[in-house]
Amino acid sequence: MAARRFALAALLALAGCATGGPPTPTAPAPGSGPPQAGGPGELHVEVVASGLEHPWEIGFLPDGSALVTQRPGELALLRQPDLRPQPVQADFSDVLARGEGGLMGLVVHPDFHANREFTTCQTHQEDGRAVDIRLITWRLAEDGTRAERVGQPLLTGLPINPSGRHSGCRLAVAPDGALLVSTGDTARPTTAQDLRSPGGKVLRLDLDTGRPLPDNPFWDDPDPRQQLVLTYGHRNVQGLAIGPDGQVFAAEHGPDSEDELNLLRPGRNYGWDPSRGGRNPVFYDESVPMTDLRRFPDAVPPLWTSGTDTEAVCAAAFLRGGQWGEPGVLAVTALKGSKLLLFRLAPGPSVLEVEVPPALDGTHGRLRGAQQGPDGALYVTTSNGTDDEVLRVTAR
Repeated sequence: MAARRFALAALLALAGCATGGPPTPTAPAPGSGPPQAGGPGELHVEVVASGLEHPWEIGFLPDGSALVTQRPGELALLRQPDLRPQPVQADFSDVLARGEGGLMGLVVHPDFHANREFTTCQTHQEDGRAVDIRLITWRLAEDGTRAERVGQPLLTGLPINPSGRHSGCRLAVAPDGALLVSTGDTARPTTAQDLRSPGGKVLRLDLDTGRPLPDNPFWDDPDPRQQLVLTYGHRNVQGLAIGPDGQVFAAEHGPDSEDELNLLRPGRNYGWDPSRGGRNPVFYDESVPMTDLRRFPDAVPPLWTSGTDTEAVCAAAFLRGGQWGEPGVLAVTALKGSKLLLFRLAPGPSVLEVEVPPALDGTHGRLRGAQQGPDGALYVTTSNGTDDEVLRVTAR
């Protein structure tokens, strides 16, 4: 069965009908020539781990083993050679596992071989009361059976909705070593456009200290929260991927349509404003465009939008290596869409084509996490709630 492919022009035409606002602008014109080689061929999917509950993120260790966060507040180690999940003992008693919140993003420290550290993003509660979303650094024991917290939280004070709605929270390490953190707007109308709030943003900070970096776009602002901001005007970014040239791509949830793929540009606004310029400071008006170019003419338009379809895009991973073609493809998982989206990009960048491989089109339910493993395969987690799986995906 041939893979489904969507022409970019058709997607953009649909996007223009998604709201009562202006049509979504077309993506930049692709490069003058075709890609250097075709994309991946037929995909082969195998289940490498099961028995998990809402696995959120995969982080590969230097030996090829992998840590997997689970939203209810559990951590598993997929140990080589068979990647069978083993529980890791760690104190997640303060995790608020409610709604979309819980134990979410994870990133393995680039110097893990020396310090055995990794960092998680998790919703925090005290006596059952939602407090904030915070980043916690952990150290994994040599035998992989337990993890202990390292010092104080790396970052606290990220806004939280007591229901867990729009919690974010994906982590990625940029080529320069900076930690990137995506945050949701917590379904509050003014958060995304408020530069003093870290919600509805992508943040950039020092992985070891949690402090803002001096080349951040708002470094000169007196408010330390604004100093952390890389981009703003986001609804709920749940995917961050680093391209081969260091560009950062973000996959973002729309309300009931207009899911987006964005290229992050430091200091720029991405146009989500359910407060309608502050006129609705209490009512969360989701009828506004995802990228409101009437209200914010300088907002960054998306590279791609789902238009009237609801995909609920989640994790993003740039896949490199011979089996994925040159210069590689951007993989994005979809929760409600229950599929994998493979984006072929042209210089600029712009989207040439979006492919939906049949092997992951409604075959395993909701797909959440995505990481390329050291073996070149794509590893994907399901998020169906019971007996969830880690899938290994290769191209033939």
